[in-house]
Amino acid sequence: MKLTPPRLVFALLCAGALAFGAWFALPDTRQRLVEVTGEERALPQLRALWNLALEQTRPPLSLAPDAQIAHVQGLNPFGVNTFLEQEVEEVKRARALDMIRDAGFAWVRQEFPWADIEIHGKGDFEDRRHAPARSAWDKYDNIVDLVEQRGLQLIVRLSAPPEWAHAGYADLGRFGPPADFNDFADYVAAVVSRYKGRIRYYQVWNEPNIYPEWGEQAVNPEDYARLLCLAHDRAKQIDPNVVILAAALAPTVAQDGRDLSDLIYFQRMYNAGAGRCFDIASAQGYGLFSGPYDRRLSPLTTNIARHTLMRDIMVRNGDAGKPIWLAEVNWNAVPNTPGEIDGVGRYGMVTGEEQARYVPLAYERARREWPWVGVMSVWFFKRPSDAERNQSWYYFRMVEPDFTPMPLYDAMKSYIQGRSP
Repeated sequence: MKLTPPRLVFALLCAGALAFGAWFALPDTRQRLVEVTGEERALPQLRALWNLALEQTRPPLSLAPDAQIAHVQGLNPFGVNTFLEQEVEEVKRARALDMIRDAGFAWVRQEFPWADIEIHGKGDFEDRRHAPARSAWDKYDNIVDLVEQRGLQLIVRLSAPPEWAHAGYADLGRFGPPADFNDFADYVAAVVSRYKGRIRYYQVWNEPNIYPEWGEQAVNPEDYARLLCLAHDRAKQIDPNVVILAAALAPTVAQDGRDLSDLIYFQRMYNAGAGRCFDIASAQGYGLFSGPYDRRLSPLTTNIARHTLMRDIMVRNGDAGKPIWLAEVNWNAVPNTPGEIDGVGRYGMVTGEEQARYVPLAYERARREWPWVGVMSVWFFKRPSDAERNQSWYYFRMVEPDFTPMPLYDAMKSYIQGRSP
């Protein structure tokens, strides 16, 4: 039978499909695809390959990988998030920091909540919530002392206004910005003044592009840019050596008012003049629903590599010399117990063993492929109690509240101490 052109095309397509299927079925092929797609199952791999093919039709990103980038070279990249201010006993703060140091981490990202320091009114740094009254600085002085004694460095996150700072303003909840942004700048000045020469790295706010981190209102990149610039200027006036990190932006594709795509939000920050007001950009490094080698780079895809799209925005806005630090890095090892844990699957879902495998691989990928990425801080070390075991976000922890290490802690310790220079 003579093949007409339509039949010839059909035959070629069938042959091609059969050849692709045979190739795809090979074990070596499937393993190589893990390192391209970040997916370990067949159907997600095929979907990822299709997404990657579509991305070839988009203009190339401007990443300037050979630029001279500050706050990256020679820097130990290993950080971890802590909640030391919630530990009542100093001995537990010390024990946590001992484990962090012993694993090889160099950085501690720790919030200094405004509401826990300037508690009762402007300029009032006494804590009278429980008798006897004491200086609200005492706990934070202790944290700084303990960190210094172990040769670690702090990244201090400044956020969480006290109730008095919302007076005369809409009820925005405890995460909303203050009524007067100058009150926040004064708080920043107080912290920088107290720890001048001891703390160098300060991050202004956290995830202002999503609910509830900007309170009970629509997010507003222009207002955040104004808050950031006020804080930056006050901090630099007091200590020109401080390094200001912009808020870590949450990876999201939403555009519903209360949540806004981190990429749109970031560009609007630049449009509002925020570029002069930070030394380091910040992103969140969550793997979410795929593994550490997911190479998709679509504005509609949230994965471990999403910060690459932020890098493109920075380069196009003349900031090729600034780095991105990943404020929170992890996969969610939430148990598969539907109905017992709130929000199962909200952050993706991996086993503890997968989590322990993925996070070191994310650091390794950064070392090999992302010269603009500096410090990456695992989210998080431990909580002070297990009261949140019914919430999916609890299962990012590295260590149980009683200091029992999870597989992730041991994996990171092994990776840090055994990595090649």
